[in-house]
Amino acid sequence: MTTIWLTRIIPNPHNRQASRDFRNAVDLHYRVMKLFPDNLGDQARKQLGILFRAEETPQGPYLLLQSRTQPDLNLLPPDYGTADTRTLNPLLDALRPGLPVRYRIDANAVRKPRKTTQKLYNLKPVTALTGPAAVEWWQRQAEQSGLKIDTVHATRLAAASGLKAQEKQRIHNARTRFEGNALISDPELLRRRVEEGIGRGKAYGCGLLSLAPASTT
Repeated sequence: MTTIWLTRIIPNPHNRQASRDFRNAVDLHYRVMKLFPDNLGDQARKQLGILFRAEETPQGPYLLLQSRTQPDLNLLPPDYGTADTRTLNPLLDALRPGLPVRYRIDANAVRKPRKTTQKLYNLKPVTALTGPAAVEWWQRQAEQSGLKIDTVHATRLAAASGLKAQEKQRIHNARTRFEGNALISDPELLRRRVEEGIGRGKAYGCGLLSLAPASTT
């Protein structure tokens, strides 16, 4: 069984590199990728199963990083912050049908209009969803991921954005945070979806599904 690693990085608020990274999804992506081998080609993120999510707390931000390979935290810049790593396997091995869990995911909830609809209404190739449409999107994704949703709370977040300087391409991924309670319907499917991530924008902070045991009361 593949080992899945979860790393938490708490940036030093006085470190300029850390502050810059946490303001820019592209810079944060590059920082994360520098913690892993750099000879894996164009599909390195997918091959290593790298997913991440930036969290904000009253005490400050931190980063959750999930991967199939343990990151080399010695490759963080000096005084960047503090970090620790643990394996997710005990949690994933404990998944069972009917088990109540709490979930959280920052997702790029979008839809692709059909070409005729896109042309008729002058729509973008990919349209970001908000409100009830975004919740319906997540409920479908959850059902296809081995979860039976009980409750869902959706919060629209600032877009994950930044400039890929070499390609002169601007990244702008709409984000919605979905969190609540659910029951596990298919543990094997759910484990696979946790490992692979859900939806688009995985390279820039979307798609990492976090689970925790929940009380039945």
